[in-house]
Amino acid sequence: MKLIAEPGQVSPAPPGTGDRWTRERVLSIRHWTPILLSFRTTRYAGFRFTPGHYARLGLTDGAAGNTVWRPYSIVSASHADYLEFLAVRVPGGAFSERLATLSEGNTIFVEKPSYGFMTLDQLAPGRDLWLIASGTGLGPFISILQEPDLCQHFSRLIVIHSVRHHAELAYRDDIASLQQQALQSGTRLEYVPIVTREPGVGLFAARIPLLLDDGRLERRLGPLSVADSRVMVCGNPELTAALRRQLLARGFATARRGIPGQMAFENYW
Repeated sequence: MKLIAEPGQVSPAPPGTGDRWTRERVLSIRHWTPILLSFRTTRYAGFRFTPGHYARLGLTDGAAGNTVWRPYSIVSASHADYLEFLAVRVPGGAFSERLATLSEGNTIFVEKPSYGFMTLDQLAPGRDLWLIASGTGLGPFISILQEPDLCQHFSRLIVIHSVRHHAELAYRDDIASLQQQALQSGTRLEYVPIVTREPGVGLFAARIPLLLDDGRLERRLGPLSVADSRVMVCGNPELTAALRRQLLARGFATARRGIPGQMAFENYW
Protein backbone atom coordinates (compact mmCIF):
# COMPACT_ATOMS: atom_id res chain seq x y z
CA MET A 1 0.00 0.00 0.00
CA LYS A 2 1.33 3.44 -0.92
CA LEU A 3 1.01 5.77 2.05
CA ILE A 4 1.38 9.18 0.43
CA ALA A 5 0.34 10.62 -2.90
CA GLU A 6 2.57 11.59 -5.80
CA PRO A 7 4.79 13.63 -6.11
CA GLY A 8 7.53 13.18 -3.50
CA GLN A 9 11.23 13.06 -2.79
CA VAL A 10 13.63 12.78 -5.72
CA SER A 11 17.33 12.17 -5.19
CA PRO A 12 20.36 11.13 -7.25
CA ALA A 13 20.47 7.42 -8.06
CA PRO A 14 22.35 5.45 -5.38
CA PRO A 15 25.52 3.92 -6.85
CA GLY A 16 25.57 0.90 -4.53
CA THR A 17 24.53 -0.30 -1.10
CA GLY A 18 24.41 2.67 1.28
CA ASP A 19 24.23 3.21 5.00
CA ARG A 20 20.43 3.51 4.96
CA TRP A 21 19.32 1.37 2.00
CA THR A 22 20.04 -1.79 0.05
CA ARG A 23 19.82 -2.65 -3.62
CA GLU A 24 17.20 -5.40 -4.14
CA ARG A 25 16.00 -7.33 -7.21
CA VAL A 26 12.40 -7.66 -8.40
CA LEU A 27 11.48 -11.37 -8.25
CA SER A 28 7.93 -11.31 -9.63
CA ILE A 29 5.07 -8.99 -10.55
CA ARG A 30 1.35 -9.65 -10.55
CA HIS A 31 -1.09 -7.33 -12.33
CA TRP A 32 -4.51 -7.49 -10.67
CA THR A 33 -5.90 -4.75 -12.93
CA PRO A 34 -4.28 -2.39 -15.47
CA ILE A 35 -3.27 -0.06 -12.61
CA LEU A 36 -3.19 -2.36 -9.55
CA LEU A 37 -0.16 -4.57 -9.09
CA SER A 38 1.80 -6.43 -6.45
CA PHE A 39 5.49 -7.26 -6.66
CA ARG A 40 8.07 -9.23 -4.73
CA THR A 41 11.70 -8.34 -4.19
CA THR A 42 14.69 -9.96 -2.60
CA ARG A 43 15.14 -9.18 1.08
CA TYR A 44 18.31 -8.00 2.78
CA ALA A 45 19.11 -10.47 5.57
CA GLY A 46 19.29 -7.66 8.11
CA PHE A 47 15.95 -6.07 7.21
CA ARG A 48 13.50 -6.32 10.12
CA PHE A 49 9.90 -5.20 10.38
CA THR A 50 6.78 -5.73 12.43
CA PRO A 51 3.62 -6.65 10.48
CA GLY A 52 1.79 -3.40 9.81
CA HIS A 53 5.03 -1.51 9.11
CA TYR A 54 5.93 0.14 5.81
CA ALA A 55 9.21 0.46 3.93
CA ARG A 56 10.56 3.28 1.78
CA LEU A 57 11.23 2.16 -1.78
CA GLY A 58 13.28 3.86 -4.45
CA LEU A 59 13.03 3.47 -8.24
CA THR A 60 15.48 5.07 -10.64
CA ASP A 61 14.82 6.83 -13.93
CA GLY A 62 17.34 5.25 -16.28
CA ALA A 63 17.54 8.34 -18.49
CA ALA A 64 17.89 11.08 -15.88
CA GLY A 65 19.53 8.91 -13.24
CA ASN A 66 17.29 10.19 -10.45
CA THR A 67 15.67 8.02 -7.78
CA VAL A 68 12.13 8.65 -6.57
CA TRP A 69 11.27 7.37 -3.08
CA ARG A 70 7.86 6.35 -1.77
CA PRO A 71 6.64 4.55 1.40
CA TYR A 72 4.71 1.31 0.86
CA SER A 73 3.19 -1.04 3.42
CA ILE A 74 4.72 -4.51 3.52
CA VAL A 75 2.39 -7.34 2.47
CA SER A 76 4.71 -10.29 3.06
CA ALA A 77 5.06 -12.18 6.33
CA SER A 78 7.73 -11.02 8.75
CA HIS A 79 9.42 -14.42 8.44
CA ALA A 80 9.40 -14.57 4.61
CA ASP A 81 12.71 -14.42 2.74
CA TYR A 82 11.29 -11.86 0.29
CA LEU A 83 9.42 -8.56 0.53
CA GLU A 84 6.05 -7.99 -1.14
CA PHE A 85 4.18 -4.76 -1.83
CA LEU A 86 0.76 -3.82 -3.23
CA ALA A 87 0.61 -0.67 -5.33
CA VAL A 88 -1.72 1.34 -7.51
CA ARG A 89 -0.30 3.47 -10.31
CA VAL A 90 -1.25 7.14 -10.08
CA PRO A 91 -1.63 8.81 -13.50
CA GLY A 92 1.28 11.18 -14.10
CA GLY A 93 3.08 10.23 -10.88
CA ALA A 94 6.86 10.12 -10.95
CA PHE A 95 7.05 6.84 -9.05
CA SER A 96 4.10 5.41 -10.99
CA GLU A 97 5.84 6.05 -14.30
CA ARG A 98 8.66 3.83 -13.12
CA LEU A 99 6.22 1.21 -11.79
CA ALA A 100 4.64 1.02 -15.25
CA THR A 101 7.91 -0.25 -16.73
CA LEU A 102 8.95 -2.44 -13.79
CA SER A 103 10.07 -5.93 -14.83
CA GLU A 104 11.42 -9.03 -13.15
CA GLY A 105 15.13 -8.64 -12.54
CA ASN A 106 14.97 -4.86 -12.21
CA THR A 107 16.64 -3.13 -9.29
CA ILE A 108 14.66 -1.44 -6.52
CA PHE A 109 16.15 0.30 -3.49
CA VAL A 110 14.83 -0.41 0.01
CA GLU A 111 15.69 1.67 3.04
CA LYS A 112 17.04 -0.48 5.87
CA PRO A 113 14.67 0.81 8.60
CA SER A 114 10.97 0.00 8.59
CA TYR A 115 8.39 2.46 9.87
CA GLY A 116 4.88 2.84 11.25
CA PHE A 117 2.63 2.49 14.28
CA MET A 118 -0.25 0.37 12.95
CA THR A 119 0.94 -2.76 14.72
CA LEU A 120 -0.72 -5.25 17.05
CA ASP A 121 1.24 -4.04 20.06
CA GLN A 122 -0.76 -0.80 19.85
CA LEU A 123 -3.91 -2.70 20.81
CA ALA A 124 -5.11 -3.87 24.21
CA PRO A 125 -6.04 -7.55 24.56
CA GLY A 126 -9.40 -8.42 23.02
CA ARG A 127 -11.51 -11.20 21.58
CA ASP A 128 -12.26 -10.01 18.03
CA LEU A 129 -9.83 -8.31 15.65
CA TRP A 130 -11.47 -6.20 12.93
CA LEU A 131 -9.19 -5.37 9.99
CA ILE A 132 -10.93 -2.72 7.89
CA ALA A 133 -9.39 -1.64 4.57
CA SER A 134 -10.17 0.16 1.36
CA GLY A 135 -8.20 -0.41 -1.85
CA THR A 136 -4.54 -1.20 -1.33
CA GLY A 137 -5.02 -0.64 2.40
CA LEU A 138 -5.50 -4.39 2.58
CA GLY A 139 -1.74 -4.90 2.13
CA PRO A 140 -0.50 -4.64 5.73
CA PHE A 141 -3.36 -6.81 6.95
CA ILE A 142 -2.18 -9.70 4.78
CA SER A 143 1.14 -9.45 6.61
CA ILE A 144 -0.57 -9.29 10.01
CA LEU A 145 -2.75 -12.32 9.22
CA GLN A 146 0.38 -14.39 8.56
CA GLU A 147 1.76 -13.90 12.05
CA PRO A 148 2.10 -17.40 13.58
CA ASP A 149 0.86 -16.38 17.05
CA LEU A 150 -2.05 -14.18 15.92
CA CYS A 151 -4.60 -16.89 16.65
CA GLN A 152 -3.32 -17.15 20.21
CA HIS A 153 -4.42 -13.57 20.89
CA PHE A 154 -7.79 -13.43 19.11
CA SER A 155 -10.56 -16.00 18.75
CA ARG A 156 -12.14 -14.22 15.79
CA LEU A 157 -10.59 -12.33 12.87
CA ILE A 158 -12.69 -10.15 10.56
CA VAL A 159 -11.31 -8.78 7.28
CA ILE A 160 -13.43 -6.10 5.62
CA HIS A 161 -12.14 -4.96 2.23
CA SER A 162 -13.89 -2.24 0.23
CA VAL A 163 -13.10 -1.59 -3.44
CA ARG A 164 -14.87 0.00 -6.38
CA HIS A 165 -14.69 -2.97 -8.75
CA HIS A 166 -14.57 -6.75 -8.20
CA ALA A 167 -11.19 -7.14 -9.95
CA GLU A 168 -9.62 -4.96 -7.25
CA LEU A 169 -10.32 -7.56 -4.53
CA ALA A 170 -6.67 -8.59 -4.36
CA TYR A 171 -5.46 -11.60 -2.37
CA ARG A 172 -8.83 -13.37 -2.29
CA ASP A 173 -7.22 -16.79 -2.67
CA ASP A 174 -4.63 -15.99 -0.02
CA ILE A 175 -7.35 -15.01 2.44
CA ALA A 176 -9.21 -18.25 1.71
CA SER A 177 -6.03 -20.19 2.52
CA LEU A 178 -5.54 -18.17 5.70
CA GLN A 179 -9.12 -18.98 6.68
CA GLN A 180 -8.30 -22.69 6.62
CA GLN A 181 -5.12 -22.17 8.62
CA ALA A 182 -6.95 -20.11 11.23
CA LEU A 183 -9.67 -22.75 11.52
CA GLN A 184 -7.04 -25.38 12.28
CA SER A 185 -5.84 -23.15 15.12
CA GLY A 186 -9.34 -22.80 16.53
CA THR A 187 -9.86 -19.25 15.26
CA ARG A 188 -12.55 -18.09 12.85
CA LEU A 189 -11.48 -15.78 10.03
CA GLU A 190 -14.34 -14.02 8.27
CA TYR A 191 -13.87 -12.20 4.96
CA VAL A 192 -16.26 -9.43 3.95
CA PRO A 193 -15.68 -8.13 0.40
CA ILE A 194 -17.44 -4.86 -0.42
CA VAL A 195 -17.73 -3.70 -4.04
CA THR A 196 -19.26 -0.22 -4.22
CA ARG A 197 -19.70 0.18 -7.99
CA GLU A 198 -20.91 -3.31 -8.93
CA PRO A 199 -24.06 -4.05 -6.91
CA GLY A 200 -24.59 -7.73 -6.14
CA VAL A 201 -20.94 -8.69 -6.55
CA GLY A 202 -19.70 -8.28 -2.95
CA LEU A 203 -21.55 -8.89 0.30
CA PHE A 204 -22.39 -5.18 0.36
CA ALA A 205 -22.30 -2.32 -2.16
CA ALA A 206 -22.23 0.64 0.24
CA ARG A 207 -19.33 2.43 1.88
CA ILE A 208 -18.13 1.04 5.20
CA PRO A 209 -19.01 4.07 7.40
CA LEU A 210 -22.61 3.91 6.15
CA LEU A 211 -22.77 0.15 6.79
CA LEU A 212 -21.59 0.74 10.34
CA ASP A 213 -23.89 3.71 10.86
CA ASP A 214 -27.08 1.97 9.69
CA GLY A 215 -26.30 -1.28 11.50
CA ARG A 216 -25.95 -3.57 8.48
CA LEU A 217 -22.34 -4.44 9.25
CA GLU A 218 -23.06 -5.50 12.82
CA ARG A 219 -26.18 -7.39 11.85
CA ARG A 220 -23.95 -9.47 9.62
CA LEU A 221 -20.92 -9.77 11.89
CA GLY A 222 -22.09 -9.14 15.42
CA PRO A 223 -21.46 -6.17 17.73
CA LEU A 224 -18.42 -3.94 17.47
CA SER A 225 -17.78 -3.21 21.13
CA VAL A 226 -15.05 -1.59 23.21
CA ALA A 227 -15.09 -4.56 25.57
CA ASP A 228 -14.42 -7.28 23.00
CA SER A 229 -13.39 -5.68 19.68
CA ARG A 230 -10.05 -4.32 18.48
CA VAL A 231 -10.01 -2.39 15.22
CA MET A 232 -7.30 -1.59 12.69
CA VAL A 233 -8.13 0.71 9.76
CA CYS A 234 -6.07 1.34 6.64
CA GLY A 235 -7.35 3.15 3.56
CA ASN A 236 -8.28 6.44 1.97
CA PRO A 237 -8.54 9.60 4.13
CA GLU A 238 -12.34 9.76 3.96
CA LEU A 239 -12.66 6.22 5.30
CA THR A 240 -10.16 6.65 8.12
CA ALA A 241 -11.58 10.02 9.19
CA ALA A 242 -15.17 8.76 9.21
CA LEU A 243 -14.37 5.55 11.09
CA ARG A 244 -12.25 7.42 13.60
CA ARG A 245 -15.21 9.69 14.41
CA GLN A 246 -17.63 6.77 14.64
CA LEU A 247 -15.37 4.68 16.86
CA LEU A 248 -14.47 7.60 19.11
CA ALA A 249 -18.19 8.17 19.62
CA ARG A 250 -18.47 4.55 20.77
CA GLY A 251 -15.65 4.96 23.30
CA PHE A 252 -12.76 3.47 21.33
CA ALA A 253 -9.32 5.06 21.77
CA THR A 254 -5.90 4.85 20.15
CA ALA A 255 -2.78 3.97 22.12
CA ARG A 256 -1.41 6.84 24.21
CA ARG A 257 1.81 7.17 26.20
CA GLY A 258 2.48 3.47 26.11
CA ILE A 259 -1.09 2.51 27.05
CA PRO A 260 -2.60 0.21 24.37
CA GLY A 261 -5.90 1.26 22.85
CA GLN A 262 -8.81 -0.39 21.09
CA MET A 263 -8.10 0.98 17.59
CA ALA A 264 -5.16 1.80 15.31
CA PHE A 265 -5.03 3.67 12.01
CA GLU A 266 -2.85 4.07 8.95
CA ASN A 267 -3.57 6.61 6.24
CA TYR A 268 -3.63 5.69 2.55
CA TRP A 269 -2.10 9.03 1.58
